[in-house]
Amino acid sequence: MPDLLEVVAEPHRRKLVQLLRQGEKTVTELTAEFSVTRSAISQQMLLLEKVGLVTARKDGRNRFYRLDQKGISNLQKIFDSFWSYEFDLLVKEGHRRRI
Repeated sequence: MPDLLEVVAEPHRRKLVQLLRQGEKTVTELTAEFSVTRSAISQQMLLLEKVGLVTARKDGRNRFYRLDQKGISNLQKIFDSFWSYEFDLLVKEGHRRRI
């Protein structure tokens, strides 16, 4: 499985996640925001779905994508743990410099 941070770091995928914060959208609606093909956006959405950041439902010929709150929570936990670790290092460095 692809790494969640690597997937969301790519600028187009990051923008797709940001667009879905506004609510459910079709691939056609998402494609209108980019200068790439519908197929390219579909591929990006499948990758976002694979790492658990979005879910999809099919209605007729359309696929509707929305953020998966569990996946977004997992992403938030990763960022929180990173910042916690970095903050701990900063505190240790501050204590070291006072001595």
